Amino acid sequence: MALTDSEADKIRERIKPVGEVCVGAECGAAPVVASSEPRSGEEVYTAACTACHAVGVLGAPKTGDVAAWEERLAKGMEQTWQNAINGINAMPAKGNCMDCSDDEILAAIKYMAGK
Repeated sequence: MALTDSEADKIRERIKPVGEVCVGAECGAAPVVASSEPRSGEEVYTAACTACHAVGVLGAPKTGDVAAWEERLAKGMEQTWQNAINGINAMPAKGNCMDCSDDEILAAIKYMAGK
């Protein structure tokens, strides 16, 4: 049984892609240029930390929760920083921000802890 042109057109319309994914300069986007300046704690938090630390996923200390951060910082900023770099409990190393420098991780901790 052959389809009419109208039926074939309706099928093509139903199964056509709903969008495209295109990444990079070949799509007309400006190339991504790495900044030589370190990101602020807030920038790192927004890009990498907010998913867990905004709501306390799996016990992550919430941003601005002074008591939760004081408990962690009681071990010292250096230990808290090393835990963030190396990962601790459910938190992966660097919170999966693999392009974050150690100094940017420290800035994010200070931002979240209100320091």
